[in-house]
Amino acid sequence: MGREPSESAVRAAEEIFRAAGGTLRTREAAACGIHYSTLYGMRDDGLLEQLSRGVYRLAELPAPGKYDVVAVAERVPDAVLCLISALDFHEIGTQIPALVNIAIGPKDWHPQFEYPPVRVYRMSGEALKAGVEEHTIDGTPVKVFSPAKTVADCFKFRNKVGLDVALEALRETLRSRKATRGEIMHYAAIDRVTKIVRPYLEAME
Repeated sequence: MGREPSESAVRAAEEIFRAAGGTLRTREAAACGIHYSTLYGMRDDGLLEQLSRGVYRLAELPAPGKYDVVAVAERVPDAVLCLISALDFHEIGTQIPALVNIAIGPKDWHPQFEYPPVRVYRMSGEALKAGVEEHTIDGTPVKVFSPAKTVADCFKFRNKVGLDVALEALRETLRSRKATRGEIMHYAAIDRVTKIVRPYLEAME
């Protein structure tokens, strides 16, 4: 394996990265024809930035606004952004996530990250499938729960995120009209927190 990739190999790799939105996982890069020696050579030369283990981004491009979310989505594409991370994604409330919050299935592999820090929540059935939106950040598909589903989740996991966070999410989601009362109650039923959410919802009328 050569120590320095050829200029033509580097140029070809740069075009592949640009076409993919700037970010690729190691296996994706290899599947596109980028040799490992080229990938690691570009990293060592500063042409690629390593966002996380096995996730690389073309250094000439501006960093994605949510590079930590991109790094997680690249490595765990089936995970769904949830709770405070979903609130931040939808620009609801004032919470700033210290970790990337993701939801996975009850038997899914538990991802391990050195960086960024990740908190995993286990969900199952409709609680995991309902209200999932698909967005794209710099070419990377990202799954995130809708505002209404996120509000319901905050009440379901209120012992984890705090009741104050759930109440702020409810208030700000209604104020910004990012979800209706009916939508919130729909997901509250799925999360089995209808009796908890309803009194607070009625108090905000």
